[in-house]
Amino acid sequence: MEKYIISAVIILLIALLSYTGCGRKAEKQVPEPFVSEVVHPSWTEDAVLYEVNIRQFTPEGTFNAFASHLPRLKDLGVDILWLMPIHPIGIKNRKEALGSYYSVKDYTAVNPEFGTLSDFKDLLDKAHEAGFHVIIDWVPNHSSWDNHLTADHPEFYVKDSTGSFIPPIGTDWTDVIQFDWSNKGLHDYMIEALSFWVRLGVDGFRVDHPHKTPPEFWERARTELEKIRPVFMLAENEDQTAFLAKGFDMNYSWELHHLMNQVARKKDSVNTLTKYYRKELSVYPQNAYR
Repeated sequence: MEKYIISAVIILLIALLSYTGCGRKAEKQVPEPFVSEVVHPSWTEDAVLYEVNIRQFTPEGTFNAFASHLPRLKDLGVDILWLMPIHPIGIKNRKEALGSYYSVKDYTAVNPEFGTLSDFKDLLDKAHEAGFHVIIDWVPNHSSWDNHLTADHPEFYVKDSTGSFIPPIGTDWTDVIQFDWSNKGLHDYMIEALSFWVRLGVDGFRVDHPHKTPPEFWERARTELEKIRPVFMLAENEDQTAFLAKGFDMNYSWELHHLMNQVARKKDSVNTLTKYYRKELSVYPQNAYR
């Protein structure tokens, strides 16, 4: 009987330790204070950013149709237009009929459903004439299965033990395949592709899911892009503050978003905002955008 009691106690202790360990892992890590060396473009100060979904913005779903709404958006006080991905969408392993904007088939082309590259350039010109700056969505983590890079540069991708392309691990993103950012050739290609759009007149990028891309790449990319024009770089990331040190102007604050929702629904006290901002001010330098 004594042996059974000892065994039960040991099992209970293991269970408690495991639970405690899991609890520790679930705790959100607070970023360390850092210094940002980024010099923001002057036109980003106090700017109002407006997200645009070209396909859904108008019945036509085109660049030309959207252009007619520029005066109205200017009257609203918008300064920066952020266009969701404008690139062709992959067909192979596509999800649903329309596919995902974030399954990019060609990084230097536009979705033909939206119009031509010339149509996009006309939209850029009209937006700039109206006093807007324009940034576009950029997807560096993965591409569509039928992106030309799969044939031209298969070494740019992560592969399984059989040498086959794979979707990003831990996701249900079955319509895309994971880039291998340890390949320096991929760095060179991406900088050239980014430069293509900046030369065309784009003023920056909102970078989708940069989590597995190296911060030093974005430092190099910003240096190269700013040889063409000052750019605004927004990272869809919250915790990896290294991105803001030299590469990006701004990142996300989902924590504040969720906290504000909780306060609005009376599920949390407005006093929690004090704690949030104390932490925010202790981590982020005054020149960092959030």
